Amino acid sequence: MFLEQTIFYHIERTIKRYRQFAQARLNEAGFDITVDQWLVLNTILKHQELSQADIAQRVFKDQASVARITDLLVKKGYLSRATSANDRRRNEVAVTPEGLALMEAVMPTVKLYRNDALNDISPEDIKHMQTTLDAIFDNCNSPT
Repeated sequence: MFLEQTIFYHIERTIKRYRQFAQARLNEAGFDITVDQWLVLNTILKHQELSQADIAQRVFKDQASVARITDLLVKKGYLSRATSANDRRRNEVAVTPEGLALMEAVMPTVKLYRNDALNDISPEDIKHMQTTLDAIFDNCNSPT
């Protein structure tokens, strides 16, 4: 079987193209943020209680990558970092006012490129695709 004949090839190819498409749209709109930085920032904004490991799991990155992304977001002024009052071994990160302003400014662009990527795909087809991808995901979590 040729690689191009597997569903996984098409999934990977589509994800890579979508990420390039999304990054180009962010760049064209003049935002100084990567797709991965946006994902981490958005996750922290919505779930401030998460550990770095939890954030990594939600954005499908390893912990080292999330640490590098977090460091960059702190340097850019979009996140602040402080030692946890409850556990001095743990750092807590929070979205700064600048980070919140960026997220509010970026959201229309994100919504637009998501809509563009899903252009001419019916809500039923999207729901079916989600169900199918969830089934593949569950199958890969099943013990063999």
